[in-house]
Amino acid sequence: MSSAGSPQRSVHDALLVECAWEVANKVGGIYTVIKTKAPVTCQEYGDRYLLIGPLSYKSAPMEVDAIDWEAPPKEALSNTDKALRDTLASMRDRGVKFLYGRWLIEGGPKVLLFDTGSVWNRLDEWKTDLWNLAGIPSPPNDTETNETILLGYLVAWFLGEFSSRERSRAIIAHFHEWQVGLAIPLCRKRHIDVTTIFTTHATLLGRYLCAGSVDFYNNLAYFDVDHEAGKRGIYHRYCIERSSAHCADVFTTVSHITAYESEHLLKRKPDGVLPNGLNVTKFSAMHEFQNLHALSKQKINDFVRGHFYGHYDFDLDNTLYFFTAGRYEYRNKGVDMFIESLARLNYRLQQMGTKMTVVAFIIMPAATHSYTIEALKGQAVTKQLRDTVTEIQNRIGARLFERTARYTGESGTEVPDAASLLSDEDRILLKRRVFALRRNSLPPVTTHNMADDAADPILNQIRRVQLFNRGTDRVKIIFHPEFLNANNPILGLDYEEFVRGCHLGVFPSYYEPWGYTPAECTVMGVPSITTNLSGFGCYMDELIENSDDYGIYIVDRRQKSVEDSVNQLADQMVSFCTKTRRQRINQRNRTERLSDLLDWKKLGLEYAKARQLALRRAYPDSFTDDDFDFESGQVRVPRPMSAPGSPRFLSGMMTPGDLGTLTEEMQSLGTSDYMGAQTWESMMSRNNKNDEEEDAYPFPLVMKKRGGSSSSGLASGQTTPGGVKSAGKQKVLNEEDLQRADEALSHHTNGGVDTNGGVDTNGGVDTNGGVDTNGGVDTNGGTIGR
Repeated sequence: MSSAGSPQRSVHDALLVECAWEVANKVGGIYTVIKTKAPVTCQEYGDRYLLIGPLSYKSAPMEVDAIDWEAPPKEALSNTDKALRDTLASMRDRGVKFLYGRWLIEGGPKVLLFDTGSVWNRLDEWKTDLWNLAGIPSPPNDTETNETILLGYLVAWFLGEFSSRERSRAIIAHFHEWQVGLAIPLCRKRHIDVTTIFTTHATLLGRYLCAGSVDFYNNLAYFDVDHEAGKRGIYHRYCIERSSAHCADVFTTVSHITAYESEHLLKRKPDGVLPNGLNVTKFSAMHEFQNLHALSKQKINDFVRGHFYGHYDFDLDNTLYFFTAGRYEYRNKGVDMFIESLARLNYRLQQMGTKMTVVAFIIMPAATHSYTIEALKGQAVTKQLRDTVTEIQNRIGARLFERTARYTGESGTEVPDAASLLSDEDRILLKRRVFALRRNSLPPVTTHNMADDAADPILNQIRRVQLFNRGTDRVKIIFHPEFLNANNPILGLDYEEFVRGCHLGVFPSYYEPWGYTPAECTVMGVPSITTNLSGFGCYMDELIENSDDYGIYIVDRRQKSVEDSVNQLADQMVSFCTKTRRQRINQRNRTERLSDLLDWKKLGLEYAKARQLALRRAYPDSFTDDDFDFESGQVRVPRPMSAPGSPRFLSGMMTPGDLGTLTEEMQSLGTSDYMGAQTWESMMSRNNKNDEEEDAYPFPLVMKKRGGSSSSGLASGQTTPGGVKSAGKQKVLNEEDLQRADEALSHHTNGGVDTNGGVDTNGGVDTNGGVDTNGGVDTNGGTIGR
């Protein structure tokens, strides 16, 4: 906030200082926020952008390229650089150690990392000052709070000295979370001339209360926050967080659900919501990310063979991979609900008699001793078998070539006898490998030896629902208590590779202020299940109509009971399991198309709004009513006009990635029927000629609406959308028409058979004219009402 009597600072080329505990220091999700947002922020601010955090001697050498800030001659520096240099020199001369350099990420932002240990001798002095200044207590043995106090005072010290030297430009100081937020009340009390923004990514008390099995969201208004914080031994931390929120010029959260929580727990209504984004890499062709899915899935297949084959086998071509991942917060992350729903999914798949197998992964770090012998042995013998088969294959190839090359012209010897190509030595070696693969026990549930197996909540829940990976179970479960990396001897994939290879991410969180895991799934084209208690789920639910069709399934954990929520989650997983391969491909296409909603190029605008609001509040005289104001909001994504990979009687528009309706298939629509294939000029000339309504205007990658269409989702025997008019009336299809259409389409293109040569698992025919699971034609010629 601007101090009295200070010269007016320029708000049009302001400096941005962003502070977080996870700057070049990976601990949790805020690291991802700062790192992925940096390129957009650097593009906007350039060298006027500085990141501040604690110095970690373990990670900093790999993350930061140090800069010799004293090397350039002073006359070659700008006023801002001179002020920064003088500030750093002053702090160094008074015993403060730090690392100044560029973060080795895209954008290369400047970073300043303070060594809190270098000022440890000032801790008692600063604790006393904090009590006298703000009445915030600080127990002696809380190491994290001690580090927070030291970093907060160092940041306030830096901002005070820097702002006193750089007086021409406004300085925006943006703080993420309470660990660095202590500098905000210090800046306010000392009248340091900066404008501040505080963003909470989760409230301290909220996380503790949710983990304690209380009905959190329905009782938010009734908690005695001081009592609850004191009872949990976090009152001093809560005081720092609350003072940061109240002293900031602008207070923001990452989602509306966290804003509601903050209003009741921190007693200040947030000024806005800053959703978390990602750096979205769009592929030049739609099939590219589908190819990546196939490649990554093959690597997961290799692991599954080693883990299960030898105990028993199942068809990997008829197997789906589900997963959940994140910090080990058993209840907050919804792992309890996930395992319970898997047990119900297992029962329902068994009752359906399907051959579909689901392998569910739980990727959460926990205390372990080592890998299990069974897991290591399974991967080793499978690799040994694969290597042996490759060797024998090469020898057979050599024999086949040699014998065909020595063909003498004798009749019947053109092609060698197959049995003669496999030598006795090869047979013996192959038998040894196969016998080594055989195992008599059940496949292990976990890949590691747990430090406290009997007390582990996840393993105890698995025991309770009895998901023991039996041969009759349609759902297999694998608990991998370690984050993934490519050097893992058991599951050697990076997290991104693993996600791309899976079919569905399941994140039924009870407390999730944002939720990067389902967002990452969306960007990679992987459908996911989230909840209306997660920031991501609320955000997507607001923007997308019928989000299930786009691969964003949202479980209601706020209005429904636990039992109903578990059943809803199980229903969603059963629904996903009954989709055909074509439907899953179409759904992945739709999911990937949502990635633009999560791109920092769009969501970074929300941060720009917060910074402008902070400047307006600190320097109101620098703005006029004519100054630029940001327009609000994203456009709501409409419901797709057909279910994934399934024809439906719906009027209106369709995306080219979807299958057409039966009527449109019979009419043989061509490429020209898609607006994306037409030029603006041709569209406008047609509009002027036919004087069509607004539906005829160009809309990228969607099919134009046909004139005279008034139907919206009709059952058989009713008027079809865009049907042929006869004698002024729309044509009505009877049962015979539908049977003829079904017969015609069954011979169309691939004969109506799935591209894999298989039949729709629901009993219908897939691809270009199959059964509409929501309201199409029955294989017996009857109709299915929706």
